[in-house]
Parts: sequence; structure tokens; C-alpha cells
Amino acid sequence: MGAVGLNFGSATSGAGFDVTATVNQIVTNLQAVEKPWKDQLTSLQARDTALSSLGTQLSSLSTDLQNLTDFNGTLAYKTGSSSDTNILSLSSANASAISGTHTIIVQNLAQTSSAATDAVTASDTLTGGITCKIGNGSWQTVNVGDGNTAHTLAGLSAAINLASVGVTASVLTNADGTARISLVSKTSGANGEITIADATNHAASPTTLADSTTADVNPGLGLATIQDGKDAKMQVDGVSVTSSSNTVSNAIPGVVFQLLSANQNATVQVIIANDTKSIETAINTFVTDYNAVMKAINSQESKDSSGNPEPLYGTAVLAHLQQGLQSALSSTFGSGTINSLISLGITANPSADGSISLNADTLSAALNANFSMVVSFFQDAGMFGPRFSTTLNNLGSSSTKSAITLALKEDSRQEATLNGNVSRQEAQIDTQKTNLTAELNLANQILQSIPQQIQQVNEMYSAITGYNSKNG
Repeated sequence: MGAVGLNFGSATSGAGFDVTATVNQIVTNLQAVEKPWKDQLTSLQARDTALSSLGTQLSSLSTDLQNLTDFNGTLAYKTGSSSDTNILSLSSANASAISGTHTIIVQNLAQTSSAATDAVTASDTLTGGITCKIGNGSWQTVNVGDGNTAHTLAGLSAAINLASVGVTASVLTNADGTARISLVSKTSGANGEITIADATNHAASPTTLADSTTADVNPGLGLATIQDGKDAKMQVDGVSVTSSSNTVSNAIPGVVFQLLSANQNATVQVIIANDTKSIETAINTFVTDYNAVMKAINSQESKDSSGNPEPLYGTAVLAHLQQGLQSALSSTFGSGTINSLISLGITANPSADGSISLNADTLSAALNANFSMVVSFFQDAGMFGPRFSTTLNNLGSSSTKSAITLALKEDSRQEATLNGNVSRQEAQIDTQKTNLTAELNLANQILQSIPQQIQQVNEMYSAITGYNSKNG
């Protein structure tokens, strides 16, 4: 603690001294005791930052591994191809799809039912209404002007759409300026067939649409079905399959494909295979993120540019992370062809810094020759995937008892103690500062009053003795 002195010149000058500066100097000396605590807090906070960063990187590595250990993850991905993309194109193959080759013959495509009126002038005034049904549904009637719409083609189209009768209505305009109502079923395939009511099929309420401006030769303004609703028909591996849509999802489990044309004399081969490209990408990401973790750990074993040790230098948790990761990666599992990371082309780098590298050719060969064993290596109990997942959980920050979580908790306890010490010291200093300021202000007032007191003494002395010091 440094010495503190009062600088007030001559005691009889009346100048006194700077109380604030003096108190601040004393407080600074009192706060010196906090420096070791604050230095330790700074060190612990730096450790926390380093630990949290490692925890984040280990979490990324855990996510990479989960993509491989999840039964519906990357190892379950499928890809597919069609031998004739003019007839059939593959849309997707999900995890439930089974690898294999399927033969498909497309007999006919699905159709969506549609209907239309005769062409009339768009501004003509219409009367009556339409009655129709979709598939085996009930008959429904929409009259001109329903919903306060105009008695025109556009008004009728709007009324039909407002009524939600299972069709989409629109006005189609021809090159000569005439127009017609078009109805398109909202349900594809045979179940979406549009049937227009007439005197034969629904005598109780036939379509009564008419043009009152220009009479039409056909009853009901010629409204009739112009395209039937049909289901797609195909042979899939010798089995007859129908689909209401040309986007087929019910023929091969987990596979969606698009029918583009029909040809009963052409057999299309659909091949479903394991998506090895996505798997190779996922494993490469795992290797990259593992090396990032090891690089971050290694960086804590050195000193910074100023020669100061890194926050985790020499700590037990750092050694624990290194040993846990390297031990888990070097283990052998079972006696099969794929029983270690080496069999997948993942090996330790010669630099001995804990990093690893991936041989893409070795991995590709393993996936093509022993795919089921690769899946077992990552997903079966007691094999690499579950074991390494457990290791990462024990090391990272995702578990309440993991190495990084426990280290952060211990730091937190120490920080709480140190912050408590600092807070108590500051409270004591605040009290001392208040008392000291009051005492020094009083002393300063006394010093500043000395010249006045001396003057008063001189005046009293002169009055008693008649001696005037000014006159000698």
C-alpha cells in the first residue's frame, strides 16, 4: 500500500488541502487488496470463454455424429433413377425406401375432369343456373347472380367459386372476342369426374343456364364435360396399380415419381440405391469438425503472443478432453470387415497433433461393398456410433455431469466467492470513505480557520497591551 501525505503548505496560510484528491488516493490504496481477486476473476472468465467455445464445437461434432447414428438420418437416405425419363421421372426416395430395381409399365396417365359452355359474348346477360356433381358426390346448383354477382360470364364464374362446389371456374376468352365458362375439377382422377345435370340424369333440377341477349342453340348454354376424369394405370413389378394423380406415391414404398407419358410397350426400370454421396459428405463433415475441435484443444497448450499461457494451459479438463477423444477414435469394434475408422479410410495424421484425415476412395469402396456393415458400425449398440456419442456427451456441455459443464460450475463457484470478496471490500471502503471524508473535511475547515484565529488573538493582545505588531 502506498503512503498518503497531506500537502497544504504553511499551516497558517489558510489554504488547507484538497480533501477529494486525498480521499481518492487513500481509497485507491485500500482497493489494492482487491487486485489479486480481480486478476483471478479475469483468469476464470477467460477459462469460461475457452470452455464454452470448446463446448460449442463438441456440440457441432455431436450433431454430425447424430446424422450418422439416427436410423432415419443420412445413412437411410436413398437416391433413384429412371431408365426412361420421357415416360417416368423420379421425384424423391425417403428413408423408408428399400434399395432395389423395379419395373414399371405406364398404361395410361391420370386426367382431371373439365367442362365448358358454348362461346358467347362476354357481356351478354345470362339467366338460370348450373347443376353438377363431382364423382359420386351430391348434386349442387349455382344460379346466375348468386352472391350478388353480375348476370354475366364473369359473374357466374365468381358465383361458382364462392359456392365451393368442387370445381374451379374461370372465363376463357377466344381470339374473336367471344368467351366461355371453363370448369376444372379440384379432384384429379376418376373420383373428380364432373357430371352436368340434364333432363336425363337429373330431371328434378337440370342445368337451366341460358343467354338472354343472344339465344344459344344448345340447352344449358352447351355446358358439358369435355374431358373425363381418369386414374393413372400402371404395372409395378407385375402388380396393377392405379393413382388419381400422375404424381405417384403409392406404388413403391417411400418413393415418389412423376408419370409423363403412357406406353404399354415400354418397360421402365426404376433403380433405388443408397445415397452414398450424401453419406460421404456427412462423414467428411464429421472429420472436418473433429479436426477443428482438436485444433482448438491444441491451441490451449501454448502461450499467446505476449508470452502468457492460454486460459486452459495445464488444466486437467484439457487433458481429459484430449485423452477421451483420441481413445474413442482409435478403438476397434467387433471382428467384421468394418470394425474401426481405419476401415472407412479415416486415419491419424503423421503430425501427431490428434487430427485425422479421410481417404475418399477407401470410404467409397467400403460403402459400395459393405454398406450394411457401415450402418452397423455407426448405429448398432456397442459399436463406434453409440460409444462415441456417449464420449461426446461425457466431455461436452450437453450433460449436467459432463467434463466441460462441471468445469464451468467449479469456475462459477470460485467466481461467486471472489465477487463476494470484492463486494464486501467495496462496502467497507465505501463506509471508510464516508467517514474519512467527514473527518478530513473537519480538519480542513480547522486549517482554513487558523489565520482568522491568529488575527483574533492579535487584536485581543493589542487591545490589552497597546502593542501593535504592524507598528513594531
